[in-house]
Amino acid sequence: MNHNKLSPAELAARVGQAMYAVDAACKDFLQIELVCCEPGRAVMRMKVREPMLNGHRICHGGLIFTLADSTFAYACNSQNKVTVAAGCSIEFLKPAHLDDVLTCEGVEQVLQGRHGIYDMKVSNQKGEVVAMFRGKSASIQGTVIPQEA
Repeated sequence: MNHNKLSPAELAARVGQAMYAVDAACKDFLQIELVCCEPGRAVMRMKVREPMLNGHRICHGGLIFTLADSTFAYACNSQNKVTVAAGCSIEFLKPAHLDDVLTCEGVEQVLQGRHGIYDMKVSNQKGEVVAMFRGKSASIQGTVIPQEA
């Protein structure tokens, strides 16, 4: 299939599907759902389960970070250029509790050359913002799905 003839939205969706198909950490281990992958944007969702709780009986911050970092990966790879994190930071604003459903929306803010800046907003099912994450991306060689000349 010639992926060069796909619209940017179709290409992003296919990239998301291809990445998610082999994303054992998200799909199998953490049960993170890919809601959508669009050009420069992605949305993922995770339900807080018992094994995700820390010693304070709230969701471990590292798992909220993983949800945001995973969403970042899908958003910054959505143009079918292999892209990795060059740096990131997170601010935890509110705890997440057992059975909360966390949704992370990641949006490209700037893309210049090989580098991009992306913001992730993690919200609970009530629409309350649990965390904000900012990532810096760097494109490397290759494509996520094959491209024909």
